[in-house]
Amino acid sequence: MTTSRFDLSKLERAQRVPGKPRHKTREVKVGNRVFGGQNPIWVQSMTTTDTFDVEGTIKQILALEEAGCELVRVTVPKPEDAGALTQIKNRIGIPLICDIHFDYKMAIAALDHPIDKIRINPGNIGGHDRFRQVVRKARDKGLPMRIGVNAGSLERELCEKYEFPCPPAIVESALRYIEMAEAEGYHEIIVSLKSSDVLVAVEAYRLFAQQCDYPTHIGITEAGKPPYAVTKSAAGLSPILLDGIGDTIRISLLGDPVPEIAAAFDILQATQRRVRRPELIACPTCGRLAIDLEKIIAELEQRLSGKRLPVKISVLGCVVNGPGEAREADIGIAAGNGKGMIFRNGEIVRRVDEAQIVDALMEEVARWESENAGKLPKTVDMEGIGRRKLPLIGD
Repeated sequence: MTTSRFDLSKLERAQRVPGKPRHKTREVKVGNRVFGGQNPIWVQSMTTTDTFDVEGTIKQILALEEAGCELVRVTVPKPEDAGALTQIKNRIGIPLICDIHFDYKMAIAALDHPIDKIRINPGNIGGHDRFRQVVRKARDKGLPMRIGVNAGSLERELCEKYEFPCPPAIVESALRYIEMAEAEGYHEIIVSLKSSDVLVAVEAYRLFAQQCDYPTHIGITEAGKPPYAVTKSAAGLSPILLDGIGDTIRISLLGDPVPEIAAAFDILQATQRRVRRPELIACPTCGRLAIDLEKIIAELEQRLSGKRLPVKISVLGCVVNGPGEAREADIGIAAGNGKGMIFRNGEIVRRVDEAQIVDALMEEVARWESENAGKLPKTVDMEGIGRRKLPLIGD
């Protein structure tokens, strides 16, 4: 006989966290961030300015910081770009990553500045010997490197071997360069295996995770223009994240990079890999709707803005799915015909008029926060935390 979820004890239900555990990866330090292990999945972006335009580049980085960006990458194709790195680093508050393509000399030059990480595309760096030269200098400087394999610039011999840039080809490229780096005594490595094809990217990351424990930077490259690019990124990154793969994330959008940050945090929130704010569940505005749900949600969003609580709030405006959904949330309301029933942990705690719904819900949020204060980690930037995991947290 099948066991209903409502037959389970509260603790048993609490232990049913969706998604797989994080893939176990070694830790790599990048500035004041630590990638891998059980550290947060860090959100990063990349500037669109000419790096040698110091003022323009810093202005964009500060805008990204304001949006919540935690690491930033700049391109270094020319000597004047490398020459601007110290000025830029001294005026920003997040780790600085240098992106190198084609010219290994730019990597060597960048490493003479106070950067925090370097990104190398092994498919276009100019050969194994040049790659090794960059590895040796990064090793001597004590700086980490991202080996960024890209399906669009995969080595010719691998394209010929596999006939097209398929997941095994991408992974073989990454493993080849990891082995070269390790032969030089270098292990401060982060890996990305990007493609503009969602299916190729997902399978490449899965295949790599089966063979290696270096932390990964995840993204769908060249995703295009929003809003489709955000949808495409979510479609590709959600399976990876739900598999427990990924230690840092970038959403690649055409144009201004600032919207990439909100998109990344939304994907992390939706997959419960990094919960930073309350989650509001609301039913669609179908013909059964019997309250002004849009007004209620808008007011709740405004009043919850800035709260860093992993609380799930369900606001349903009819009697069809409302009671069941409200019971499953930390705090929920099932409403209709000007009245609402408020639930806490599956139990009805009060009935209110429609005009009182927002105030009543905010009162319950305050009670939830007070009751769970001792169960929450010191930071709420955490992996997979929600009502179902709270009873198991002791720090």
